[in-house]
Amino acid sequence: MMKKTAALVAIMALTSAPLFAAQTGGFVDPNAPVQTQPMQQGGFIGPMGNKTTVKQAKTYSDDTWVTLTGKIEQRIGGDHYIFRDATDSINVDIDHKRWQGLTVTPQDTVVIQGEVDKDWNSVEIDVKQISKLK
Repeated sequence: MMKKTAALVAIMALTSAPLFAAQTGGFVDPNAPVQTQPMQQGGFIGPMGNKTTVKQAKTYSDDTWVTLTGKIEQRIGGDHYIFRDATDSINVDIDHKRWQGLTVTPQDTVVIQGEVDKDWNSVEIDVKQISKLK
């Protein structure tokens, strides 16, 4: 009985592997039929946190969601940058995956959404989404 179950699991894994490969990258057959289903990305659409200023955000409690508009002045190492609006500047943490191909210069105005990350002696914004204003 165990051998049959193990064999069945192995067969299922081998036959479903091409489906997983197609979803996560890999070889694409140009002769394969084109899928007409729209790509599903899903998620919440609407306001995300308080639209606020850097000066105000620094006074908020840890894990408060905020939306800030300003400019990224410089990279200070790794995923850490200095963000500035008309009121003040703050360090922001933007993981590589959050950029989603977006290119930003210090001259570009961006909107960042994320949470206030307060430690005992510092405050920064952990950015969950970034977009460039046109």
